[in-house]
Amino acid sequence: MNPSTSSGPPEDQSSADEFMDDWLLLSTESAGPQVQEASIDHEAEDKSKLKSKLVSAWNSVKYGWSWKQKSKFSKRSPVVLLGTSYELKDQGERESFRRSFVSLLWLTYRRGFTPLAGCGLTTDSGWGCVLRTGQMLLAQGLLLHLLPPGWTCSVSHHVVKDDMDLESHPADDGQSFKDGPKKRSRTLSLGSRLERPREAKHRRVVSWFADQPSAPFGLHQLVELGKSSGKKAGDWYGPSIVAHVIRKAVAASSHLPDLVVYVAQDCTVYLEDVKRACERPPPQPWKSVIILVPVRLGGQDLNPTYITCVKKLLMLTCCIGIIGGKPKHSLFFVGFQGDHLLYLDPHYCQPTVDTTKENFPLESFHCKYPRKMAFSRMDPSCTIGFYAKGQKEFDSLCTVVNEALSTSAESYPMFIFAEGCIQEEKERSDTPRHNITHIQRKKRANTSSSMDEFVLL
Repeated sequence: MNPSTSSGPPEDQSSADEFMDDWLLLSTESAGPQVQEASIDHEAEDKSKLKSKLVSAWNSVKYGWSWKQKSKFSKRSPVVLLGTSYELKDQGERESFRRSFVSLLWLTYRRGFTPLAGCGLTTDSGWGCVLRTGQMLLAQGLLLHLLPPGWTCSVSHHVVKDDMDLESHPADDGQSFKDGPKKRSRTLSLGSRLERPREAKHRRVVSWFADQPSAPFGLHQLVELGKSSGKKAGDWYGPSIVAHVIRKAVAASSHLPDLVVYVAQDCTVYLEDVKRACERPPPQPWKSVIILVPVRLGGQDLNPTYITCVKKLLMLTCCIGIIGGKPKHSLFFVGFQGDHLLYLDPHYCQPTVDTTKENFPLESFHCKYPRKMAFSRMDPSCTIGFYAKGQKEFDSLCTVVNEALSTSAESYPMFIFAEGCIQEEKERSDTPRHNITHIQRKKRANTSSSMDEFVLL
């Protein structure tokens, strides 16, 4: 599914959302097999580069004017952002929401990077949106894994400076006007020292998603790992396939020996499989785990009975977002307000950033503009992500997620937790154990192409 909502104008300007799906602009021919003859090979490469440039230019025109358009947020209802609720009528909470949203990593189409192996593509514009939303979900898990709870990005938006400006009134803390500047100077110095190691980790995480072959979670690596699933550069990747690509990327990386990614099978999280993946010989603690659950919440359209459950899941602090969107257009869902989802949109094509340079610019990796989309427009195919720091946190995750899933029990649960492991289940019976999986698979034959990439691997 190329789920996604475009980064177009606010939801009340629906006509602007009806753009041609950009994924249609790039055929897989640009990523096809190389021709053996040298002259033909060069010609094909030149055509591929030209097509990449044209697609990038189109997307820049298509989304460049609209991604800065601000969605309208109501002060009458709270905004939920990955487990935290904010009352926008309160100025302090409104600022906290802004800082938290801006701190999310925003990974978009890029242009001008090293050509992808096996083809001449130097941009993912028009085909890589699900890979980008998958990167954003993984990035959120890594920020939780490596940085302290409640961390917010301060470098790009001068949070420390703004805080110091607020402290410039001597009457606030009883300091004399003469002593005030000294007090502020000491506070700023201490804040800067505390922030440096956190910012170093922040930059390190960003560099892991760089568009260069050496980056462990960059586009080049993800495309290479996608080949085992029959995908190549220029193809469209579904949310389920991307979940498995993410798992392989983390397993192949030497940067995260204490983290594993588990992908649910047939809408089921097998507890014994998670335990085996996370356990280490004593006295070492459990590895941290990212749980990815590919699901389908309806036929061609979202079944509205699941909306409450989706909201409940996004209200959990262990939830790290949803790879979703609208048909043929992927978005990263991170929260909601009322009947609208809050999202980050990868469809804005930006120049590649060289993250090997010291103090490389971070601005293009953070989005200042929260966007909203009606739940009714959500594509039913999606992958939901969760993070647990250790065994205790995983046990808690199972409890709170099960409580949230109970809200969809009137239809079918979105997914379940089961004792045992997937191999035992396969040996026990050759027939599907859960009716929801069986019904979904039967429906696939008569549904639209938005379901074609929903593959339970």
